[in-house]
Amino acid sequence: MKEKELHIDGIDKIILKNLMKDARTPILSIAREIGISGAAIHQRLRKLEASGLIAGSKFIINPKVLGYKTLAFVGVFLDAASKYSAAVKRLKEIPEVIESHYTTGNYAIFIKILCKDNEHLMKLLNQEIQSIKGVARTETFISLDQQIDRQIQL
Repeated sequence: MKEKELHIDGIDKIILKNLMKDARTPILSIAREIGISGAAIHQRLRKLEASGLIAGSKFIINPKVLGYKTLAFVGVFLDAASKYSAAVKRLKEIPEVIESHYTTGNYAIFIKILCKDNEHLMKLLNQEIQSIKGVARTETFISLDQQIDRQIQL
């Protein structure tokens, strides 16, 4: 079944751009900027949520404030493709794993992890990730700096 593409108009784009910049922007200030009622904004937001375009809102925690200074990406090689589900289930139990992707290419799984330091990273790799049944080996990339962090543009 082919997915129907959602059409968003200029008003929807203004609403979304304001809320993407700061999700705490008061609806009434957006309404005044556009020149429509707050109720109309709420109605449009409900429509956009129902369409699946908006997937909620969230606060973003700065991990460095909590002492997590090392961000790494880990390519996980499995000894058999059949071990994928069990490996992902186990990865979900490791709080430092903040993203997991099923990928093409060399790795069966590509994960993003946050650690307090390199020692924490080494312990996590050796004692947690590499001990998962089915994990043949891993390849780790430590992020030195993040230059781009954004959503898709409207």
